[in-house]
Amino acid sequence: MRLGTLASAMLGILLLVSCAGQKDQIVRIDTSYGEIVAILFDDTPAHKSNFIELAEDGRFDSTEFHRVIRDFMVQGGDVFTKEAMPAEEWPTLPAEIRTNHFHKKGAIAAARQGNGINPEKRSSGSQFYIVLGEKYTEEMLVTEMERLQEAFMQYVQLKSQEPLKNEYIRLYNAGEYDSLTSLMYSKRVEIEDALKLNLTKEISDEEKEAYTTIGGTPHLDGEYTVFGEVISGLDVAEKISEVQTGPRDKPVQPIYMTVTVEKMAKNKIEKEFGYKYPNEQ
Repeated sequence: MRLGTLASAMLGILLLVSCAGQKDQIVRIDTSYGEIVAILFDDTPAHKSNFIELAEDGRFDSTEFHRVIRDFMVQGGDVFTKEAMPAEEWPTLPAEIRTNHFHKKGAIAAARQGNGINPEKRSSGSQFYIVLGEKYTEEMLVTEMERLQEAFMQYVQLKSQEPLKNEYIRLYNAGEYDSLTSLMYSKRVEIEDALKLNLTKEISDEEKEAYTTIGGTPHLDGEYTVFGEVISGLDVAEKISEVQTGPRDKPVQPIYMTVTVEKMAKNKIEKEFGYKYPNEQ
């Protein structure tokens, strides 16, 4: 065997042995609809340790999935309301927004208050959400949608675009919002040429692959801390998202959770759940 081949083989063996000896925590979220299993990321340490501490102390138990929106997300873990803590005393966590973690379907992220009162994007000290979302075309992903909307409204004010303006008004009044969005995308090149704009945004190949195949909510990227990922039971989250809701997207029938933490060898996690740890872990 060549020296280089032998070295590569030995390195592979060492990596396997190392992974076999390393352990991680998996999170089990039990509900009346089934069990959701998740892994939490090491590079969001404040969020990971906080979640595990709350779970191990039993503080998540009997909290609800209190806000659910089909094809968007399910949110829960409102520990502090359950414990009757005054809202002004609710603890928060520093943002740990990482570009390698994004809002693909199955991602777990921290809820937070809006930028108006929370410019640092600090996370809730307990509430989290599981991303569901929808699939996107590549064109949608690489377009600065908010800027396109603004540019479109400017463009239709041109006298030469009176027919386009009328079509926009017709679709808007008919509530045909998907068709309205498609119309804006179809006019993007024209708008860029006419207004001398570039409405393209950068997005990684990994994000393109995820958002076009499994889906997610890309408009939340960079705004909320993604700190984990569902590795089993995503169908359970989908079932929860489909329940009947009342005001503020709260399920009519409460959906309670019990959250536990289990230590498991990383190689067992990979084998049992099909999860692949990043190379740096």
